[in-house]
Amino acid sequence: MAVRACGLIIYRRLQSAPSSKVTDGIEYLLLQTSYGTHHWTPPKGHVDPGEDDLQTAFRETQEEAGLQANQLTLIEGYKKVLHYPAHGKPKTVVYWLAEVKDYNTEIKLSEEHQAFQWLKLEDACKFAAYEDMQTTLKEAHEFLCSKK
Repeated sequence: MAVRACGLIIYRRLQSAPSSKVTDGIEYLLLQTSYGTHHWTPPKGHVDPGEDDLQTAFRETQEEAGLQANQLTLIEGYKKVLHYPAHGKPKTVVYWLAEVKDYNTEIKLSEEHQAFQWLKLEDACKFAAYEDMQTTLKEAHEFLCSKK
């Protein structure tokens, strides 16, 4: 049985970005783990018994980044499912896309993470060491570009 985890790809828009180039002003939130290889990832975590996937994504985002569901706008129509091995076992991770409503919203890290950064797509892909995460960020960005 695959381990199942869910999370949110969180982004914000720079207020100063000209509206004609919407995607230039988008930054993605990545958290650096305080364990293992200290890799960078969006907030995510394992599904608890009785919880649905989206509830898990919001709960993990609150626990790991301090962001409440009411501080976020879930973007309709985007959902990405990744399958990969983790610690020798199959893992499934489901991501949704969400925008912080207030650009200046404070991030409050849990003990699971030691740092966070808001990064433009190119830098976010450099920090996200795993190829499937880089691809997911690019797909999310293209999805946002197509919505305008």
